[in-house]
Amino acid sequence: MISAGKMQNRCPGCRAQILSFYDALLLRHSRPTAHPFLQRPVQSAAAASTVTRPWRTNSVRRISTITPIRQEPTGKIVDAQLPSAGGQPTLEEIEIVVRQARQTFGNTLPADYLTPDELKVYERLYGPPLRETRPEDVGIPFPERDVEEQHALLRETPEGVLEEVKYTFDRATAIGSEEVQEQGSPEDVEETGTLETAYSVPPLTDTQIEYLNVSANNQREYEALVKLQRDFEAAATLQPAEEIQEEENIIEEDEPREEEEIDEDEGEPDATFLEDAEPRGSRLHEYTRMGQFKTNPSTLQLPKMTFVEPITTLLNRTDIAHITETAERVLGGPGLPYGPATPKSKSNLPQKGILLEAGHHRMSQIEADAYLATVLPGLYASVTSVLVEVRKRLGEKWLKDLITRPDGTGPRVLDVGAGGAGLVAWQDVLQAGWDVLREKGEVRGETPPGKKTVVVGSENLRQRVSRFLHNTTFLPRLPDYIHSIEGSERKLDSGGGPAPRKVFDVIIASHVLMPLEKEYKRKELLENLWSMLSPEGGVLIVLEKGHPRGFEAVASVRDRILDEFIIPPTPQPRAEEIQSDAERVREPGMIIAPCTNHTKCPMYLTPGLSQGRKDFCHFSQRFIRPPFLQKVLGASHHSHEDIKFSYLAVRRGAQPDASSTDALTFLQGSDATDKAFAGYEDSLGAPPHPLSLPRNILAPLKRRGHVTLDLCTPAGNIERWVVPKSFSKQAYHDARKAVWGDLWALGAKTRTVRRVRLGKGGVDPGDGGVRSREAAAANKKRPKVVNINVHPQYGVIGTTERHPGGYAPVERRTKGGKKVKIDDLLQKMGIDEVEDPEDKEDAEFMREDAKFMRTVR
Repeated sequence: MISAGKMQNRCPGCRAQILSFYDALLLRHSRPTAHPFLQRPVQSAAAASTVTRPWRTNSVRRISTITPIRQEPTGKIVDAQLPSAGGQPTLEEIEIVVRQARQTFGNTLPADYLTPDELKVYERLYGPPLRETRPEDVGIPFPERDVEEQHALLRETPEGVLEEVKYTFDRATAIGSEEVQEQGSPEDVEETGTLETAYSVPPLTDTQIEYLNVSANNQREYEALVKLQRDFEAAATLQPAEEIQEEENIIEEDEPREEEEIDEDEGEPDATFLEDAEPRGSRLHEYTRMGQFKTNPSTLQLPKMTFVEPITTLLNRTDIAHITETAERVLGGPGLPYGPATPKSKSNLPQKGILLEAGHHRMSQIEADAYLATVLPGLYASVTSVLVEVRKRLGEKWLKDLITRPDGTGPRVLDVGAGGAGLVAWQDVLQAGWDVLREKGEVRGETPPGKKTVVVGSENLRQRVSRFLHNTTFLPRLPDYIHSIEGSERKLDSGGGPAPRKVFDVIIASHVLMPLEKEYKRKELLENLWSMLSPEGGVLIVLEKGHPRGFEAVASVRDRILDEFIIPPTPQPRAEEIQSDAERVREPGMIIAPCTNHTKCPMYLTPGLSQGRKDFCHFSQRFIRPPFLQKVLGASHHSHEDIKFSYLAVRRGAQPDASSTDALTFLQGSDATDKAFAGYEDSLGAPPHPLSLPRNILAPLKRRGHVTLDLCTPAGNIERWVVPKSFSKQAYHDARKAVWGDLWALGAKTRTVRRVRLGKGGVDPGDGGVRSREAAAANKKRPKVVNINVHPQYGVIGTTERHPGGYAPVERRTKGGKKVKIDDLLQKMGIDEVEDPEDKEDAEFMREDAKFMRTVR
């Protein structure tokens, strides 16, 4: 016997069969055998009672116009809905109807389904119903037409896997006129006024009957179920029109007002992996949008087809454990501190460059694989960030002139030190510019023209890089044009003159200065690179790691270029060199980025290396690590990495056009700083030149009600500007959206000079001379001197520390400190009162020592 409490856990078929047995027994005992009236004749054998079928293969029955009948012993049938002979239903009949309604509709009831007497019995047995019955309560599912309309196709991915792609089908264009007339429009449905008109449609078909997952026990239940289904179909007909109206309302809504927000993570203002629904800069001022730094989106995705997949294929033949072991051995251990990145956990190590260089001539195969896996991704991210900034500052015309050169050769690019990562980054930037010109109809073809050259010393690395660098010239070393010209006329095969040299429009010198320890070697490298740079607007990019030593290497190049190579757009007074280079002729030029001034760098006032430097010019670029780099680093929490770097971009032989309309806005010095502080928000003239705007050298400090910006101004000073909410609504909004490296054009309310922490101690020129040795000695910590008293008989009898000036530092007084607590504990335990045996020996030793000293005297 199955109890009522356990029936809920049984299958639906068993539950329906047991309930049918219960109803049959209740009818048999509550009604007489000879009923005074009979049901309608049975039209089909399928309408037999459930009692006659001890088991049904499917507990779900279809709704039929024939009322279910129950077989009595006399062979006659009864109807639970009809009243008794007196015209009023008995209590037993009311209870049967109530129980059947509970079985069919559960805790709900259709509107006006039960009579007042039946409702009282229902509430006495089960309590009031929860709500009115809905179509889903009786097993009517959501319409499957939406699912059927989602067509799908199979598309093969580059990995060879088939993926399903869904697309929608416009039914409005495919439905014929006859079907439209049959279905009707949503307006026709609304004009009917009431839902009762929907009942005049033809009887339910077999497909429509399948919606219902319940059985009707009587005619009243059947009519209630039919009404629910009609309501469901009417709502489904109106649903598309309502959805269209909702979409139109969403489109017509105004842009939501931006609420005041406070960034919880000031160090990672752009810690996003997907591009926002509202693109960065949609409400920004046009001058703020013009001065934005970094890529878009700010988190860089490495190109999969041209970079990640070829390297992954090359690394599949080597175990990742061997690559990890080699990378840690060459690049400074776990975390790879001597790679492109600068991990905070390894900040106490000596500051060096990338120890695994592309120009190394002796590189094993496993070292070449380690270079591909660990060095190339970081170099690609940093070079891409710099190239995007150069493209923004020089404008679209610069790239267009290189692509549409009259001779048809296209831009000529040289990659030194990046091992091909710089060329991949350049190709992406160039392809983006080419696509824009092709959409305008100015060029034709899929790929832009150009010549690419890379310096790779190792044969093993050259074979690997050539797999994804096509149409590229590989050089084993950097040509030395300076020394090759000297005495070229005296050579037999010279032809009486120097050989023609190659010049390049863009030279990317990445991580080539730090490996050169001597200053004169760095000067020779700079002269060689400058000689290969095109004098007609060539761009030289110097890039190093983002730590103090890397910044000092880049700043040294900047000083030398300003002093010896170029004439700035607006010459500033500079200190005259004692030994001027009379052989070199200075030519017009300009610093593209990151500096907006052509004076002395405010963070590099004294040449050389400075110990303890805290403030230095560097920037950051976030990128998503490829899978092979993620495995080498053993990273499991984060798949992104922030590359910090210092860079300088200089243009040779070109300056801002003084005859252009924006010549009035091109300012330098204090005038440019004052005008930028006043702000260009309401300026009606020409837009400001990028070289006339200050740049954020650190991440903005975003606090409640104000934003603090640390800026390097066109006057050559480091200043702190404060933009409060009361200054300007637009300026405050843009200041909260500003990031590290952006140019600022909307002014501020207050400004103060920021003290730059350049370190302490002497300045090391790095040439190994007298000044270098003195600076190294001054930067070392003062050694501690300890005086040791040695007894000829008893050995060491005491030590004293020698302090500068002969005075010992005063011991810091602590109130309730560790020492005081220990003394109090010893005194409380009474240990101080117990005589220590060693104290007796010490006292005897001191007495003998005093006696010996008196004897010596």
